[in-house]
Amino acid sequence: MVVTTEIKLLDLRPDYIKEKLGSKSKVCLLNSHDIFRAIRDEKVIIMACNTRIKHVIPGIMRAAEELDSIVMFELAKSEGNPDGGYTGMTPDIFFDTVISYAEKTGLSKPFSIHGDHITTKNTSKEEIESSKKLIEAELKAGYTSFAIDSSFNELEDNILITTQLAQPIVELGLGLEVEVGEVKSAGQEAVITTVEEATTFIGGLWKNRVKPDLLAINNGSKHGNYLEGEKIFIDLDRTKEIYDVIRDKGVCIAQHGITGTPMHLVGKFADCGIRKGNVGTEWQNIAHKGLPKDLMEQMKKWAGDNKKDIKFATKVFVKDINSISEKYQKVIEQDAYQTACEFIRAFRAEKLASKLKDKLFK
Repeated sequence: MVVTTEIKLLDLRPDYIKEKLGSKSKVCLLNSHDIFRAIRDEKVIIMACNTRIKHVIPGIMRAAEELDSIVMFELAKSEGNPDGGYTGMTPDIFFDTVISYAEKTGLSKPFSIHGDHITTKNTSKEEIESSKKLIEAELKAGYTSFAIDSSFNELEDNILITTQLAQPIVELGLGLEVEVGEVKSAGQEAVITTVEEATTFIGGLWKNRVKPDLLAINNGSKHGNYLEGEKIFIDLDRTKEIYDVIRDKGVCIAQHGITGTPMHLVGKFADCGIRKGNVGTEWQNIAHKGLPKDLMEQMKKWAGDNKKDIKFATKVFVKDINSISEKYQKVIEQDAYQTACEFIRAFRAEKLASKLKDKLFK
């Protein structure tokens, strides 16, 4: 009897995922550690999508299926936490939403669900406890990958906090991303991560038996939409320098703040050790463009009246957003599909799912 690689990939799903999805499910939700371990020497980038508005998800999945690629779906602590963050999605809601679309679209390609930016901004007991509770909630929900971000702290505190929070992730052998050098929002001054900071950070984690798959650094990129006239600057030379000194420990680079970066530049990222590329605000922009005009006007007015970024209107209007008619949903899905195809091709990630099978079962 011939056993197909599709069945083998499904067998790689963590036991808690198999149990959660049920024996009949063919959804290929994998541990990102297995994925990055297999492809870390390939000059490709996995697209990680912060899907703050759910209507973009089926378009991204359709692109991954057609281009034989691997994607990740993620929400940061601020976007989705036990209280719903600013999207209104708890870890349980986000997991159920992604899985529901995977079942509905018939996605057969591997993907991960990632807890992005589990931020711990200081050393207080309350701050650390909030991150612990989020990790617990994400594990219980069914996440298979995690990004601990204590980059707001001094380097030694970052090592200690990251080590402490990573323990349940390490014990389960799940995918782990860590961060040194805070990635700023658009309009804020950035300080580029040094090679010394990166090596000291990874070395300190290794001494504590924490061996991450990915390191997020500040290489000049910004979160969110770039401001009018703001120069896009990403230091790929520094990125490559850092990658060259941490690669022997099996660590690759996670690139944050890709929205607004020219596609011809994105294609060069993979040459510098970048294996995960976060795309977030782009999907929000696509969703906003496809929403009914009257709904968008209400959201803009709320943001203006409250002097807040438009992203914070998501939770306030989440019921209206989720209940838009199929006509608008289709427009958003198609735009997301086309954009996802562009990113996957720029990331050199076509046929990456098949390459993963070859790597894991050669």
